[in-house]
Amino acid sequence: MKTIPFNKPFIIGRELSLIADAVAQGHLSGDGAYTKLCHRWFEDKLGCRKALLTHSCTGALEMAAILCGIQPGDEVILPSYTFVSTANAFVLRGAVPVFVDIRPDTLNIDENLIEAAITAKTKAIVPVHYAGVPCEMNRIMAIAGQRDLLVIEDAAQALLSTYQGRALGSIGHFGCLSFHETKNIISGEGGALLANDARFAGRAEIIREKGTNRSQFFRGEVDKYTWVDIGSSYLPSELVSAFLYAQLERADEIIARRRNICTAYATQLAGLQQSGLLRLPVFDENSNGHLFYVLLDSLDTRGKLIAYLKARGIHPVFHYVPLHSSPAGRQYGREGSTMQATNDLSERLLRLPLYYEMSGDDITRVCAAIGKFFAG
Repeated sequence: MKTIPFNKPFIIGRELSLIADAVAQGHLSGDGAYTKLCHRWFEDKLGCRKALLTHSCTGALEMAAILCGIQPGDEVILPSYTFVSTANAFVLRGAVPVFVDIRPDTLNIDENLIEAAITAKTKAIVPVHYAGVPCEMNRIMAIAGQRDLLVIEDAAQALLSTYQGRALGSIGHFGCLSFHETKNIISGEGGALLANDARFAGRAEIIREKGTNRSQFFRGEVDKYTWVDIGSSYLPSELVSAFLYAQLERADEIIARRRNICTAYATQLAGLQQSGLLRLPVFDENSNGHLFYVLLDSLDTRGKLIAYLKARGIHPVFHYVPLHSSPAGRQYGREGSTMQATNDLSERLLRLPLYYEMSGDDITRVCAAIGKFFAG
C-alpha cells in the first residue's frame, strides 16, 4: 500500500544546477549572487522596501524584535495558536508575550480583542496569518497607529497570499517569511525579514551581519568595516539561496498547484460538511494554499480519525499546542483575553496531507478514507 505522507519536500526546476553553479562561482558563504537575486525577487514581487534572507523565520523574528527595541518588561501581543518562535523571539529580549484569542472562522488573531489587551508596556503586535489566510490588517494597523505600536507580520505560512491587493508580509513595519521544508516555497531551512519602514532598513543589515557595517563596506560607503551594533549571524549559505531561487522561479506554479489541491479537498469533503460531520477551512483566491485542515466535533474523534487514517497509510497531523497552555507560555507570558476559541479549536483541528507532488488519486484516497471513517 502506497504511503501518503503529511509532507514531501520536492525539487521543481533548477535547484541542483544552481547549487552547482554557486559552488563553481566559489562563494558559499552568505550574500553571494543568488542571495542578491532572492532579495530582488522579494522586493519586486512583494513590494517590500528591503528583503534580507535569514537562516530561518525564527531568525527573522529575532531580528525584528531587536529592531523594535524590545526591552525587559515590554509586552508584545500575539495569538496563542502559533509556533513557539513567534513568542520566543520576544521572550529572548525579555518581553512578555500577551496571548489573545483567535477568530473561530479564520483561526487568526481576533482583531476585536487586541485593544483590550494593550497596556502602557505594550510595544508591538504580531499578527500570524494562519494557513496563509490574511488577518484583518487594516484594523490591526489602525490600532497600532493610534497607540504608536509596531507591527510584525508573522507571514511564515503566507508567502504570495494577499490582503486587499497587498502581499502579506509587506503591510506591517516588518514581515517574516519561512522556507522550511514544510512551507510552499522551500530551501530546507531558511527565512527572510522584510523591512517595510525606511527607519529600520539600514540597521537591519547591520544586525544580520553580526552587528558590523560589512554591507556598507562592500558598497564603498565606508573604508573599512567594524563592529557598530548588536547582532548575530543570521545569513544563510549561498547553497541555500541557490536552491531557494530555483523555487522562486516557479513560485506561481507552486502556489497554483497547492490552491488546486485545497480546492479538490474542499469539493470532495463538502458533503461531510453539509452533513455536519466536520467543518472545512476558510480560504479563497487571496490565500496561497499553504495547508488544508478539517475541524472535527471533539478531541476524541480527532484521535480516532488519525489512527484510522494511519492504519491505511495516510498520515495527517494535528497542529499547535496553544502557547498559553504550554509550560514556557505559563512561565513567560500571560493571557490578554479569554482563550475559548483557541482551547476549543486546537483540540479539534486536523491537518491533511498536502504537498506539491500530491496527485489527484492521492487526494481522492484521503477523502474516501475520511468518508468511510464517518460511514462506519
